[in-house]
Amino acid sequence: MTTPAKNTICLWYDRDAEEAARFYAETFPDSFVSAINLAPGDYPSGKQGSVLTVEFTVLGIPCLGLNGGPTFKHSEAFSFQIATKDQAETDRYWNAIVNNGGRESECGWCKDKWGISWQITPTILSRGVTHPDSVVAKRVFDAMMTMQKIDVASIEKALRG
Repeated sequence: MTTPAKNTICLWYDRDAEEAARFYAETFPDSFVSAINLAPGDYPSGKQGSVLTVEFTVLGIPCLGLNGGPTFKHSEAFSFQIATKDQAETDRYWNAIVNNGGRESECGWCKDKWGISWQITPTILSRGVTHPDSVVAKRVFDAMMTMQKIDVASIEKALRG
């Protein structure tokens, strides 16, 4: 077992923590699987020797995947927000998540096949909705509200008016 970070995000999976962690490591830079820990004994949703936890990092954020069984489900109350620099990066992450069994949602949100929510957010969108001119911010916000995956060109147009 590696030395744990002072603060680690623990994500509950039914039984696919290792698959999810490997997908994240392949999809995002500065992401990797650091340890796979087997259960030392039987537990309610698994047997001794099965994968109990997976230590991994997503874009520099330490995480622990726990194969805890079907009791708890993910919700939009937790999401990873991924800042992207342009449409190509936005498309790459969005498509990786959605095309790997995930699903689209609204305003730059999508869910992966394990139920984890992701906000794929171009930095221009973040700057636009917090623009000091409230008219500009509202225009960008209104444009975003019509989208699933964020269209950077439409956000740029909204910024310009």
